[in-house]
Amino acid sequence: MHEESWRTMFPDYTQYQTTLDHYSNLEPASIGTLQPRLSDAVRRFSALNLQPRILRITAPDNTLYRDYIIELIKKYQFNSNNNTTCSQTSEKEQPIIIAGENVTAEKLFGAVYPPLEQNTLAKPSVKHGLLHQAHNGYLILSITALLSNPSLWPRLKRTLTDGVLEWEASNKKVVINLPPAEKLNVKLVIIGDRYLMAELDSAEPDLSTGFAMYGEFEQDLLLNDASLEDYLGYVKAIIDHHQLPQFADSDAVTALLNAGARYAEDQTRLPLCLLWHLNLLSEASLESDGKVITAANIKASLRAKEYRESYLPERAIADIHHGQVLIASDGKEIGQVNGLTVVEMPGHPTAYGEPARISCVVHFGDGDISDVERKVELGGNIHAKGMMIMQAFVATALDLDQALPYSASIVFEQSYSEVDGDSASLAELCALMSALSSQPINQQIAVTGAVDQFGRVQAVGGINEKVEGFYKVCVHRGLTGNQGVILPKTNLSNLCLNDEVIEAIKAKQFHIWAVENVDEAIPLLTDKPFRSENEEDETILSLIEERIDYFHHGDLSNEVGILNKIRICIANWFVQN
Repeated sequence: MHEESWRTMFPDYTQYQTTLDHYSNLEPASIGTLQPRLSDAVRRFSALNLQPRILRITAPDNTLYRDYIIELIKKYQFNSNNNTTCSQTSEKEQPIIIAGENVTAEKLFGAVYPPLEQNTLAKPSVKHGLLHQAHNGYLILSITALLSNPSLWPRLKRTLTDGVLEWEASNKKVVINLPPAEKLNVKLVIIGDRYLMAELDSAEPDLSTGFAMYGEFEQDLLLNDASLEDYLGYVKAIIDHHQLPQFADSDAVTALLNAGARYAEDQTRLPLCLLWHLNLLSEASLESDGKVITAANIKASLRAKEYRESYLPERAIADIHHGQVLIASDGKEIGQVNGLTVVEMPGHPTAYGEPARISCVVHFGDGDISDVERKVELGGNIHAKGMMIMQAFVATALDLDQALPYSASIVFEQSYSEVDGDSASLAELCALMSALSSQPINQQIAVTGAVDQFGRVQAVGGINEKVEGFYKVCVHRGLTGNQGVILPKTNLSNLCLNDEVIEAIKAKQFHIWAVENVDEAIPLLTDKPFRSENEEDETILSLIEERIDYFHHGDLSNEVGILNKIRICIANWFVQN
């Protein structure tokens, strides 16, 4: 248990400085460089002549990703044609047809129309569809088109499997002579995100049992010497392809890496999202007036994005400042702790951090710990799981030979929407221990982290937003030099805090404490150890044990005596009846 240095609050790329300094000498990466699994899937799919005829690719369904996949298909299609020794269709004869989202049966399969003349000898007119255009080639189809019109799938599946398309009349009420079935050699590529792929899987189980190949566009990669050089080539390829300004120096590249670490929520990983890179670099080029991009341009573009999206977060913090939402940032309170939450509002592009007051009260009872959020159906399943795990740890830590003589009620104060996730279970545990021991909690410190049944503190998501959310509350009321956040030690690699918070940490005005277990967290909040091997030490557990012992053997108040008499009467009544 120790306070973390400001140097751990953001990524350190000094070991890669040589590679960063040689950025201008790097060549743009070729297509597929950082997508080895996807590249292998496309290469094999291009080389196969029989089954499978379908390749489904998990990737964002937009033009940017679709064009990337098409370029990848062209790359391996060309290599396949050049390396083969048998007679194959040339590259020019392998079309790649893109189907839009509004795909109808006639647009996809074509149709037969009755003759315009009222003549029995006149031949019906035939209109070819996208499948005919993709003959001996590829049809790129959005998964949205299939899910919005599921009646297309049985006929499409049959055509791909049999290699034959049976014609159908455009108007089934009119009897016309249909031409013979056409042989088609088409490979289908389906593109869509993971959730939509899951819906397609549930509708067509054959897709995951060998009927189709699978590939996906990976969204990040692990940072090391080799991958960084490939990544910088990847960025350079994006810049060249979209004719954007180059970076001015290694500082600009480092600024991009810092932004990427924050986006990926991991100091050790690099994001690969095409859309994220294009948006950031395009706005940075706007800041640079079309000249070379500097680190200041990248930071300015990030600040501009944050400003555009700051209305709701600022309103939430303003409610705290005006006292409409009660959050204490100084003093001490029993059974009350500042938890940290991440708010995801429908229609808002990003999640933002917001502190939440978690309170716990105890009273004489049968040991039940009541989760108010769950009882009023405002708590999700993961939140309920975290509460149950926390209760199991409490029961183990107290090591009682009979039921706890107190009941407790834990609640997120002034919360009017669903609460989910287990990231508040450490804060809830601290509030419960405080209420049971009557030991106050320091309100200058906020807490986030999940706990397991052994009291180990586990990583949570949205750690940067949570820290910055509590910092905004503290800085508005005035930093005391004692405020800060307790977080899981395993979350240190996820930190990439903004410059303002880092400067406050550097000046010792704000603090970060990383903990591995409950025994490290509770002393920071209560100034007392959670437990000790020395029985003479006053600890949180010893205070709780004293309170329990007083309940069983001490002089109780008249109210408690009356309560016990009522219990005895009820017990006797059940025995007699």
